[in-house]
Amino acid sequence: MTSMLTCADLALAFGGLKALKGVSLHVDEGEILGLVGPNGSGKTTLVNVVTGFYKPNSGRVSLFGRDVTGSAPHRIAEMGVARTFQNLALFKGMSVLDNILLGRHTHMKPSALGTLFYWWWAQREELANRRVVEEIIEFMQLEDIRDEPVEVIPIGLQKRVELARALAAKPKFLILDEPMAGMNQEEKEYIARFILDARDEMGATILIIEHHMDVVTAICDRAVVLSYGEIIAEGEPRAAISDPKVVKAYLGERAARRHAGVAA
Repeated sequence: MTSMLTCADLALAFGGLKALKGVSLHVDEGEILGLVGPNGSGKTTLVNVVTGFYKPNSGRVSLFGRDVTGSAPHRIAEMGVARTFQNLALFKGMSVLDNILLGRHTHMKPSALGTLFYWWWAQREELANRRVVEEIIEFMQLEDIRDEPVEVIPIGLQKRVELARALAAKPKFLILDEPMAGMNQEEKEYIARFILDARDEMGATILIIEHHMDVVTAICDRAVVLSYGEIIAEGEPRAAISDPKVVKAYLGERAARRHAGVAA
């Protein structure tokens, strides 16, 4: 099995706060890995290290078999990595279509030759990018709102637009940071289906940070649980999140004992 992402003994501290403490994990090609844990456990910090926003104090990050530790975010993106963010990062005042088109930015590289023959070369490139975007709009079922200003549509659809923008990059590796936050059950089911389709139909390998455990058990192949910057459980999702250490991390020691008594 080919590993798309390998993190080896990653450590990162902000002053006296140790955000990551020797984290090692891997994501295999074609896999959906769930990264879970209480608030402040280090999930988003780990993703920021992987995508180049933070440089680790020690440890190594490999993508597609290549050491990328400390590489700039745009270099990571150019390798075929796309992500969504915990807080929506859409551009207000722009349409749904234009927001998704921005996902093609890593494929828009002007050259001297392209500038010289702009009206033929650049227009040809723009048409190619727009074809990809139209395919993504159809894939994500956003046809009815394609021309709407993004800020006027409901939060659930905004989340779908952000996923569409990430998919427009045609990523080999897709990182989703709480893609279902603020959604109702119906909206969650829609996004879950689109995530599975992104893996099955578009060939993306996926790392997903998610607080909804029903989603993790439904769509993830494996789960890794973080607490205070350390991995406390990993494996098959149901087994990982029911580990006593995980229950304690979420509920606290006293509540965990009560939970164990009820489970018994």
